[in-house]
Amino acid sequence: MPSKPPAVEIEVDDKVVRVSNPDRVYFPETGATKLDLVDYYLAVGPGIVNALRERPCMLHRFPKGLAGPKVHQKRLPAGAPPWVETVRLHFPRWDRTADELCVTELAQVIWAVQMSTVEFHPWNSRRADTEKPDEWRIDLDPGPECDYATVRRVAHVVHEVLDELGAEGFPKTSGSKGLHVYVRIRPDHGFKDVRRAAHAFAREVERRTDDVTTTWWTKDRDPSQVFVDYNQNARDHTIAAAYSVRGLPDARVSTPIRWDEVDDADPRDLTIATVPQRFAELGDLHERIDETVWDISPLLEWADRDDAEPEGDVEDTDGSEEGAG
Repeated sequence: MPSKPPAVEIEVDDKVVRVSNPDRVYFPETGATKLDLVDYYLAVGPGIVNALRERPCMLHRFPKGLAGPKVHQKRLPAGAPPWVETVRLHFPRWDRTADELCVTELAQVIWAVQMSTVEFHPWNSRRADTEKPDEWRIDLDPGPECDYATVRRVAHVVHEVLDELGAEGFPKTSGSKGLHVYVRIRPDHGFKDVRRAAHAFAREVERRTDDVTTTWWTKDRDPSQVFVDYNQNARDHTIAAAYSVRGLPDARVSTPIRWDEVDDADPRDLTIATVPQRFAELGDLHERIDETVWDISPLLEWADRDDAEPEGDVEDTDGSEEGAG
């Protein structure tokens, strides 16, 4: 029987993380290993920490690599060293709590990768007040018959509306088929208000292009349209962080891009093999996001307007609270 490859010790600032099974293949299409994943996150360290800092974080783990089962984990895996920080969340529907990873330094990210984490899915609120989001997320989710050119067209409409509002949006690829745009907001409102504001924005984008739907139920959507998924701003809904790798065979990355790159950046080209060089050249394109805080009050006024003139196809499903398991 072949011997098990030895673990390696990785120095991360003033911490040491022991990585077991470093040669385990995580991404069958490329042959990338667990250690390759560690090296990727080290290369984009400031970016991934900035994206996760002080946020409750769900982990998408693949203990046997992508060829094995995927584990959606809210609670911190057992065996964490004392320097791995957490935040406790309460889920009223089940009257249960979960202590989730709360990243404050890069070593904590690398430890999570050692524990087979591939994807990091943070909340849009921070530990200081987990019930008050400080990040509004615009998720452009293409239907099954929608091409990426359509996603790009919708992204430009999103940019146009944000400019009119005086809000600065920070785009990134989803790492799959869509695009995300993040806006830093004042943590003055709860999840329901932020979701309501996001819904009003989505409806305004829908008014300006035939490429968009805000219909929540999949069965009622045109599969060739982009769904502007405002429900990603509901409590306990999370999407992959900036610089998070995705659990896809080619090891794609949810990658920050500039607005002038929207028409040319191909998500298939942004992987753990290419993003480190891009990061070395451009730095973190979301680094400034905390300097651009915006007040969602205009969107809440739009929501009041829309409530006064219902459009007939609006679902009031907040989708809040996924399972706390």
